[in-house]
Amino acid sequence: VWEFMKQQRFFGMIIPRQYGGLEFSAHAHSSVVMKIATRTISAAVTVMVPNSLGPAQLLLHYGTEEQKALFLEPLVSGRWTGTMCLTEAHCGTDLGLLRTKAEPTAEGTYRITGSKLFVSSGEHDLAENIVHIVLARVPGSPPGTKGISLFIVPKFIPAEDGSIGERNDVRCGALEHKMGIHGNATCLLNFDGATGYLVGEENKGLSYMFTFMNFARLGTGLQGLAHSEFAFQNSLAYARDRLQMRSLTGPKNPDGPADPIIVHPDVRRMLLTQKAFAEGGRALIYFASTQGDILTKSDDPEARELANHVLSFLTPIIKAFLTETGFESANLGLQCLGGHGYVNEWGVEQNVRDARISMLYEGTTGIQALDLLGRKVLGTRGKALAPVTDFILDFCKRSRSRKELRPYLKTLVRLTRQWKSLTRKIGFAAMRNRDAVGAASVDYIMFSGYVLLGVAWAASARAAYRRLEQGTSEEAFYRAKIQTAEFYFAKILPRTTTLLQTMSTGPDPLMKMDEKQFMF
Repeated sequence: VWEFMKQQRFFGMIIPRQYGGLEFSAHAHSSVVMKIATRTISAAVTVMVPNSLGPAQLLLHYGTEEQKALFLEPLVSGRWTGTMCLTEAHCGTDLGLLRTKAEPTAEGTYRITGSKLFVSSGEHDLAENIVHIVLARVPGSPPGTKGISLFIVPKFIPAEDGSIGERNDVRCGALEHKMGIHGNATCLLNFDGATGYLVGEENKGLSYMFTFMNFARLGTGLQGLAHSEFAFQNSLAYARDRLQMRSLTGPKNPDGPADPIIVHPDVRRMLLTQKAFAEGGRALIYFASTQGDILTKSDDPEARELANHVLSFLTPIIKAFLTETGFESANLGLQCLGGHGYVNEWGVEQNVRDARISMLYEGTTGIQALDLLGRKVLGTRGKALAPVTDFILDFCKRSRSRKELRPYLKTLVRLTRQWKSLTRKIGFAAMRNRDAVGAASVDYIMFSGYVLLGVAWAASARAAYRRLEQGTSEEAFYRAKIQTAEFYFAKILPRTTTLLQTMSTGPDPLMKMDEKQFMF
């Protein structure tokens, strides 16, 4: 797997050519990653091999010319790999609590001392060197998140010509025994006065890291999508082949002892749910990638600003919603195989275990939800929401000439208006009780995801109708798009009704109980 990834230049797809990259657009990058992750190897390929792309992206943005010259090409080529050393045993997501120290030296470097937890691919022998990106505090730094700096700490200290030098004082303290992603060595790293190189300015490390984190969150959303696709492909193949019972409407395989289970309504419910999440999620990823291309390549400053707002808004939704639905799809994939799915010979139980981590790392679903509702929506007094709802309403207006879509468009207009009014309601409630934000946030981000996926399916149906009118040799493909859209609007999108109801109940049902009462 590792050699395949290096041959495909996986880690340099969006890095400039001068550093050995391919300089792909974000849209093309998403296409290649989805093909690799869902078809070529496995759903969890992005977490089964060391990751160099994130550290390379970070150094490209904030590293000095000397740092770029020394570290980028080896990272892009896969000769060296990278890690992200953020949290510590007592921190979790609250990085303001971190204690790792960075003491300046007379040589202009820093001595890094402390321990980092949950470091993916923190120790292995697949590459010549491992480049750790580490958050730490310099002496006299402000408390909390304002006093965090960012450092490059290589496993082996490279010489100026890039050759491997002496071993740095960073060691693997323990391997973490995980529920899934066993192909990736996640570990605890101990830094004992290790040599580190400052990235950018002191005390700005967390803002630098969020450039990478937002990129990683989109990648994690893509991983969730891959789990949906992997589940769908495997359960579909099984459902077409597995014979069990007869159809309620009469035999569909009269020459056989039983019918394939794909004829049963409940199996179709599970298959169509996976298909709707996988293909709808793919459309959502492509839309986000397009915003990334506009942001980085457009000559129109207004277009870039709008794309930046939309991409910022979409990032927590893509991360949270596509990983939650990816895990749901993985579970449905196991369910389609019944008892055979629960044993490891078929591989679908691994998909369930591997999918579970995606809802945790790069910020849990709850953290993404607070970011969306608290910081991006209410924090801007709804200004971050406006471009997205305006886009949806404009899409509905432009599409209403096609009568087949009108029921979908009517639903989307209603939900978009409810989205706006719901946001105002939560905002007013939060003025009286700040817990109103936390109580509604996860339901809010899932509601947002379902609505956006509805737009993706309406747009897919519109494109399918157009292609069928124009004439195509792939008629079955486009009719399947239309029928999946019909399923999504009939069977999945109504989940928003429940979410609207639960959000309207406020924080009291959650917060009234005294903590001691939980014991009774």
